[in-house]
Amino acid sequence: MLSASTLPKHVAIIMDGNNRYGKRNHLDSGGGHRAGKDRLDPLVEHCRAIGVQALTVFAFSSENWNRPPQEVALLMQLLEDTILEQKPRMKKYQIALRFIGDRSKLSSRLQQLMTNAEQETSHYTAMTLTIAISYGGMWDMAQAAKSLAIQVQQNQLEIDDINEQTFHQQTCLSDLPPVDVLIRTGGDFRLSNFLLWQTAYAELFFTETLWPDFSVEEFDCILQDFAQRERRFGKTSEQVQAIQYHTEN
Repeated sequence: MLSASTLPKHVAIIMDGNNRYGKRNHLDSGGGHRAGKDRLDPLVEHCRAIGVQALTVFAFSSENWNRPPQEVALLMQLLEDTILEQKPRMKKYQIALRFIGDRSKLSSRLQQLMTNAEQETSHYTAMTLTIAISYGGMWDMAQAAKSLAIQVQQNQLEIDDINEQTFHQQTCLSDLPPVDVLIRTGGDFRLSNFLLWQTAYAELFFTETLWPDFSVEEFDCILQDFAQRERRFGKTSEQVQAIQYHTEN
């Protein structure tokens, strides 16, 4: 059983492998994506039960707009369905639902659904579930830089005031803990432009398991592995151990 001291505060997941799952299981067009949508619910409930503060999942990247139009249309419909299905679940489990990404490319209906869901769940504090839609880490950092530039231009901020902290405040999820654990399913070993700023010191886990097959049991195995890792944040092992000793005593 994980203790509060070894439990990650913030977990991020690149949910990859839906298409390959569909082909492997001879599903009809879009069947892999539909299976992947249903995989999220038990994981959200589990994170809520064990005390994870924030779960952020990559649903649709800024690069995914380059996929075939019919697949993009299906994914947009599944995102609408997900939001409608998640709202009562968020109420049941007292979870705040939010979205990050470039909303300008989304339909007005989807944008309104997202806004309504955020407003209706914003007061819940048990956990935060963030869904990244039309999101890219480079976009996120470019928007942060643009925001700071505007503040300097309007004499609201001095150039010398720009540092890691002020930049961080302009990025998505700046009010949440940094990402402790980043999981990518599907067998690829890359970040694919996901939360590049927020995962600076995240522990990375890559699994061959396709997202629709990813289980709570495998998730727990990853958390157990995470609990055994020494996170030094630039310090030496001796310094980390000394800090732990003083904390425990």
